[in-house]
Amino acid sequence: MKHISEIEIRRYAVEVGTRQTEVQRRLRDDTLEMPNGHMVTTPPAGQLMAFLARTIEAKRALEIGTFTGYSALAIAQALPPSGELVACDASEEWTGIARRYWEEAGVADRITLKLGDAVETLDRLLAEEGEAGFDFAFVDADKENYDAYYERCLRLVRPGGVICFDNMFWGRSVADPDDNRPDTVALRALNLKIRDDQRVDMSMIPLGDGMTFIRRRA
Repeated sequence: MKHISEIEIRRYAVEVGTRQTEVQRRLRDDTLEMPNGHMVTTPPAGQLMAFLARTIEAKRALEIGTFTGYSALAIAQALPPSGELVACDASEEWTGIARRYWEEAGVADRITLKLGDAVETLDRLLAEEGEAGFDFAFVDADKENYDAYYERCLRLVRPGGVICFDNMFWGRSVADPDDNRPDTVALRALNLKIRDDQRVDMSMIPLGDGMTFIRRRA
């Protein structure tokens, strides 16, 4: 029997296990040609988040870290026409690319982009709107602030809502006790915190660079 490589099975998972639109395919292909293009969300991760958003019938979603907009596009397409995704990012350059693809996909009217420091943006949302106004959140931004994002998302997302964190393995460094870089230390601490946090249900899965899914308990 032929040995199937990891690359081949991942390719199979994309071709058979996802339903990317043509716009999604082009956005991801174009992003991979750019500097830091490897940061783009994988199709299986985008598919899973869209699946979860539909499963919980999310109407309002939050994203922290948008880059060129692939994950935002996947989530926005899973929302009803009247739904809203609030996307937080610091880069006007990268999100400028995202806006073009959102327009082309016909979901730009579902996405509210907020540029600036994400912690400050989340604090403003809490101050202006109060708690529990979102059904779903996805976090893929600066790792040292992950704990701050976690605590704010727990307030912004309703009980029964879902929060997803990407890059929780951080290139497998979280399992290396000799790696004490700030990002690694921050993620390692958050992984343990989430595991022991009785405010949530959680599941860490070895998808991509590690994804943790959190359900806020009542």
